Amino acid sequence: MNAPNRKIAAVLFAIVASGGLAACAGSFDPAMDARSPIAPRVQALVDANRVYPRWADFPRAAEPMPEPVVIAARVSSLRDTGGALAGEVSRIDWQTAGDPAVFAAEVQARIDSVQVAPVTGETLAEIDEFVRLTRERGRAPPPIERR
Repeated sequence: MNAPNRKIAAVLFAIVASGGLAACAGSFDPAMDARSPIAPRVQALVDANRVYPRWADFPRAAEPMPEPVVIAARVSSLRDTGGALAGEVSRIDWQTAGDPAVFAAEVQARIDSVQVAPVTGETLAEIDEFVRLTRERGRAPPPIERR
């Protein structure tokens, strides 16, 4: 034979699978046992629910859609506030015009002028100690002497 074993196995698997599916097809038969005592009730429920719901059957939204004039007014107010915000942003001096060292000194002076609570100072000391201990732990051990 010229066909490899994989192809033969794939064909056999397809045949067996299709046979299995054909055997299961009978279990999906919607026929009902007429001798069952609940058969008329089940059939009545099935017949009542065969039709898909219509759009008219769905409830309407709780709030009606706003009128186009109201939407246009809201959009206009958003444009106005956006323009006002753009004007405020344009007045901000985003670039420093002076020496960066002078600017850094001014910022440091502003930071130093604010009093730090003692608890915050203790916390900073604890953080510094933690950093120091972590750096010590991160050091490589001394090399091992080889003989």
